[in-house]
Amino acid sequence: MKKIGIFLCTVLIVLGISGACSKVSAANLPSVSSDAAVLIETTTSKVLYDKNANAKMEPASITKIMTAILTIENSNLNDMVTVPLEAVSHIPEGYSIAELLPNEQLTVDQLLQLLMVYSANDAANVLAFHMDGSIEQFANRMNAKMQELGIQNSHFTNPSGMHDENHYSTAYDIALLMQYCIKNPTFKKYASLKSCKIAATNLSSERTFTNTNPMLNPESSYYYEPLVATKTGFTTPAQYCLASYAIDNDISMVCVLLHSAISKNRFSDTKQLFSYGAEQFSFQEIAKKGDVVTQITVQNATPDTQFLDIVVNESLRVLAKNGSVQVAPQITLPDIPAAPIAQGTVLGTATYVIDDTSYSVQLVASHDVLLKTSNIYYLLIIGLVIIVSALVLICTLGRKKEKN
Repeated sequence: MKKIGIFLCTVLIVLGISGACSKVSAANLPSVSSDAAVLIETTTSKVLYDKNANAKMEPASITKIMTAILTIENSNLNDMVTVPLEAVSHIPEGYSIAELLPNEQLTVDQLLQLLMVYSANDAANVLAFHMDGSIEQFANRMNAKMQELGIQNSHFTNPSGMHDENHYSTAYDIALLMQYCIKNPTFKKYASLKSCKIAATNLSSERTFTNTNPMLNPESSYYYEPLVATKTGFTTPAQYCLASYAIDNDISMVCVLLHSAISKNRFSDTKQLFSYGAEQFSFQEIAKKGDVVTQITVQNATPDTQFLDIVVNESLRVLAKNGSVQVAPQITLPDIPAAPIAQGTVLGTATYVIDDTSYSVQLVASHDVLLKTSNIYYLLIIGLVIIVSALVLICTLGRKKEKN
């Protein structure tokens, strides 16, 4: 039987668009002073704000988030490490160091604390030597990790972010790296430390170091309570940099700023971007499983099943800018079959366009559609019954006659 429906072989129904889906005007976006910035929501990787996010720049000490995650993934935190002379003897003046001494012994845990709290370049070098025996070999590990993560526009030459023309990244790449790192609870622990106390070693007395990032300080105007993890960076060529992770108003975000001319601006920019993301975006259920999007009349169906609701097969929850959700979808129902149709049969798709992104869900039949039997069919059945009955009667009479 040919497939029959009230539609042509391919049916495209546009129910119309309600709600504005246009891009946000520039007037509604935050004003960011840093040369490059990006804000992404971590569960969807949706970019909420972008300013030169793919421009290659030196990332300075936010490089150390890569050093930290590689150390966490490839070392035992309780391992004792002896500081090699090569790791601490060639750090230029002006770079932050914990004044580690050759042959001093510290644990990997202590070195990670120095790395993330005090941004100690000597600690970064010591970790690199501990894992790979040289800065160069560790840089190879860093670049291999970037490739593994699908990060394409970065190249590292050292574990600390010291100036090197061949050491570069982008705000977006660092955001992808940070997005990966914050999945690791141990990384989050080190990246959230406000201070650390290093017990006396074989060559040094007890030392205490403080994280100078004002976003962690409740007494600072830059304090941001939802902040979970953060790493600062600075060199003269890279200027001031900052990579941070926060959860605000149930929105999980990574913010990265590169090349900020003034130190305080990176903190105010980050706080402003996090607030923008939390206030302007939300997760919204735009389609609920079982929602009826349209109704069709199926030909050759029984009267009580011919009116078929087309329903959403699964709920659709998306991150969208508040006020920008399109309520009515574009519905595509290709090649509608004739009766019978089983409940749950996939008949097409509903596509919702939100903030210039398309999301699709399957559409299914809400109930069984039964085939209507024609009068001719009934007459044929009745005729067949009469013929069979007549044959049976003739055979029966024939047998009785033979017996007689």
